Amino acid sequence: MAALTKEQLHDFLEAAHDQYNHPDFITTDPISIPHLFTKKEDIEISAFLAATIAWGQRTTIINNAKKLVEAMDYAPHNFVMHASHNELQSFQNFKHRTFNAVDLDFFILSLRNMYTQHGGMEKVFSKEDNIKDALIHFNTVFFSVPHPKRTEKHVSNPAAGSASKRLNMFLRWMVRKDKRGVDFGIWKSISPALLYCPLDVHSGNVARKLKMLKRKQNDWQAAEELTKNLRKFDASDPVKYDFALFGLGVFEKF
Repeated sequence: MAALTKEQLHDFLEAAHDQYNHPDFITTDPISIPHLFTKKEDIEISAFLAATIAWGQRTTIINNAKKLVEAMDYAPHNFVMHASHNELQSFQNFKHRTFNAVDLDFFILSLRNMYTQHGGMEKVFSKEDNIKDALIHFNTVFFSVPHPKRTEKHVSNPAAGSASKRLNMFLRWMVRKDKRGVDFGIWKSISPALLYCPLDVHSGNVARKLKMLKRKQNDWQAAEELTKNLRKFDASDPVKYDFALFGLGVFEKF
């Protein structure tokens, strides 16, 4: 497509954001899982688990994430804090692509450690002044308890170059706050201005077609490049345009 002027690109992104940042978006997205809850800890735990398995077919992601919270009796925080060894066995047949019961058992125990020893997820993520260091710190804390080596691949780390799409998406859910009703905005200790755009195949392809991303790999450097360009349009809330890029890529095959 022909290059747009800065003003045209801004208007185009705003229109797409306005279209997709809407409550109707919730039912077709993994964010529908934490929307089942009202307690802060239930929201963040179910959101983290849903985001962790958010790759592949969206319907399958949502169905499998629902199975997780059903097995937790729709009380994720209580389950994380108190589940016995026998109760953890309820997940023994769970599988989403390469994420299985071995990984899930560790996730539960690591989250328990995070709430009992580190003050909870928000406190861990807010220890650092920038998101890259926050993601690295979270990874360090998450794997600070004995764990199967195989599970490390399910929690990304920008220190290894990962775009950390699913964690950045999770942070968008927790941190962004507007009147649209999609994102939660329940974490007050992190500014939305600091967030990075969740970068995946869809948003990356759209960003390149819009000349907002030159880097060919979908890695952390690409996430930085894209977010830097999005901040030119809204420095206080750059990742609101994730709705635009993702919506254009998934729903309109832009």
